[in-house]
Amino acid sequence: MAYFVQQLINGIALGSIYGLIAIGYTMVYGIVGMINFAHGDIFMVGAFIALIAFLALISIGITMIPLALLLVLLIAMLLAGVWGWTVERIAYRPLRESFRLAPLITAIGMSIVLQNFIQVAQGARVKPLQPIVTGGYVLFTEQGFSVIVSNIQILIVVTTLVLMMIFWLIISRTALGRAQRACEQDRLMASLSGVNVDRTISLTFVLGAALAAVAGLLYLLYYGVIDFYIGFVAGIKAFTAAVFGGIGSLPGAMLGGLIIGLIETFWSAYFTIEYKDVAAFAMLAVVLIFFPSGLLGRPEVEKV
Repeated sequence: MAYFVQQLINGIALGSIYGLIAIGYTMVYGIVGMINFAHGDIFMVGAFIALIAFLALISIGITMIPLALLLVLLIAMLLAGVWGWTVERIAYRPLRESFRLAPLITAIGMSIVLQNFIQVAQGARVKPLQPIVTGGYVLFTEQGFSVIVSNIQILIVVTTLVLMMIFWLIISRTALGRAQRACEQDRLMASLSGVNVDRTISLTFVLGAALAAVAGLLYLLYYGVIDFYIGFVAGIKAFTAAVFGGIGSLPGAMLGGLIIGLIETFWSAYFTIEYKDVAAFAMLAVVLIFFPSGLLGRPEVEKV
């Protein structure tokens, strides 16, 4: 029982990171109807920005952990948001009204560009970071096995819940959220009603990139190592999570992320770790057979 509870805690922490990345996928798809395959690499860029910011703050003498974390979080979100805006403005906006495969090809191209840019700029070797958030709490001990929830796991879950609440309020209660929902329903009618469609889509990319940067910071703190390739792997899994929960649904993206994280963790704990990705994708296939729109997705209705 203790081992099961420990893996449950580990899976929730990992799934929360996947969920934050998946929200960026589902936001862009909900408004533009396009899969931003470069989003995983924005997550990777955010992790590198966080690492560089940590090293820079330490070099100038800022060693208070809460202050350093707050400053790194703000820097990573700001710069990743700029990256997201730049990618949308240069790569996606000119092709928005083109045939459907053009933005997809561009997204894959931008993913390769970001990977190679970071590889050239930072090198191909793994970049380590000493543990910043340490310590934890022993929940209980059973037959010599202690169930521990670490402070970084608590930080990941709390940060995810707070950001989910903030984004829910933005989408449901603000003018930007109303503009996003209007663009999701009909971009042409939204523009005729006075909504600045270009600005709304750009801000959606910025918000998604900022969330990816938060996920990159949490990933860096949790695992302590990053490289230029983590964006591809995490991006594919986060995209799977978004489809799992119902792409276009924010709660579905978070639910899908948690499920993917739990499947990976439990499979690695009880079976061979080499097939954890196979288990996650097989579960996705089974779910889509019975729920073609995902667990919380809404089926598309075509008007004739």
